[in-house]
Amino acid sequence: MSVVEIEELKTPSLRLDGLVALVSGAGRGLGRGTALSLADAGAEVMLVSRTLSELESVADEIQNAGGKATPIVCDVTDLAQVTEEIEGLERIDILMNNAGANRPEPFVDVSEENLDFVLDLNIKSMFIVAQAAARRMLAGGRGGSLIHMSSQMGHVGSPNRTVYCASKHAIEGMSKAIAAELAPQNIRSNCIGPTFIETPMTAPMFENPEFKQFVMDRIPMGRLGKISDVTGSIVFLASPASELITGASLTIDGGWTTV
Repeated sequence: MSVVEIEELKTPSLRLDGLVALVSGAGRGLGRGTALSLADAGAEVMLVSRTLSELESVADEIQNAGGKATPIVCDVTDLAQVTEEIEGLERIDILMNNAGANRPEPFVDVSEENLDFVLDLNIKSMFIVAQAAARRMLAGGRGGSLIHMSSQMGHVGSPNRTVYCASKHAIEGMSKAIAAELAPQNIRSNCIGPTFIETPMTAPMFENPEFKQFVMDRIPMGRLGKISDVTGSIVFLASPASELITGASLTIDGGWTTV
């Protein structure tokens, strides 16, 4: 009769020491918060966006706290730039695939310009950035964690957000397909799906009382999200504590998608 070896139980680590993380859209909002949190957990962080001054500000914050950060100016919708700047890096262990945007408007009024803008940034750029990071992970042979910024709108629909919802549903599917394909190489792919988060970018939306009421009526926990509500989940999915999790989607929505 065989004896099953019982593993020694210990709490998995949330530390990221010795790992290199790349964060797109790192200059502001959730991207900035993510970069600071990954650095605080011990990762060396590659900061990607189109605006050098914002990246330098985030890098200074990280370095002043004793961490390591490198600004990388890159338009993530430009395949040539992504290939050169991201695929050309020496090492990537963690990707926070974060860059994205929204242009809310009624479905029947969506212009071709806005359709192309949102799909280009929210789908094409996330695809080519994930592809470049995965190629670097495969070359390194150490596996890795791809984390994609989805949304609660990747699970439900909402008025005036047809293009955004379409893009985030696409990212959910993309992540699952990547997870299925790259699991044998120990590369994990997961999504996070936040609700509305309090940032300078979202603040003007909530100056509209009707929109604020619409949102609050759909969050059973009764409050908007904070950046820290999201960054803790990102550190978890980047860390050894989640090493058997792939193809998953973690909603951080106060219960929006439960009702």
